[in-house]
Amino acid sequence: MLGHLRYWGFLVLKLALAGAVSVFTLWFLNLFWWPYTPPFHLNQRQFSYDLGYTTLVFVWFLFSYGLLYISIWDQKYRCRTCLRKMIMPIETGSWSSMLRLGKPEMEYICRYGHGSLSIPEVQITGREKAGWKKHGDVWEELFTAGRDTDRDQ
Repeated sequence: MLGHLRYWGFLVLKLALAGAVSVFTLWFLNLFWWPYTPPFHLNQRQFSYDLGYTTLVFVWFLFSYGLLYISIWDQKYRCRTCLRKMIMPIETGSWSSMLRLGKPEMEYICRYGHGSLSIPEVQITGREKAGWKKHGDVWEELFTAGRDTDRDQ
């Protein structure tokens, strides 16, 4: 439960930071245009009449949208437990033998063994979510297996 709370809390933190950067850039943009505009508002007198201001607002909008997109895209490829980036992408399935080997997917794993993430490469029945599989403590299993072999000898 705590892992999910940290995961979604981290996303909220990234979105809040992206929003703050976006608001700051709009404030900085309005700083150089007359008449004085209250912070966090568009300069309505200049927006549709001044081509330079309108173009810069358009660029600001694309920048803000890009920050939002990157924040969400980055969150998708993070471990649900430790929030580190997933590593070692492996292709599973096959495009040519879908019935025999399964749908093509890209699978990532957490470097500390918390889980794996399967992202489908083909969307046959509509939009499919990425599949997160939580693994047990891999290191504990390995160390217990090592202790069992020491007892056998």
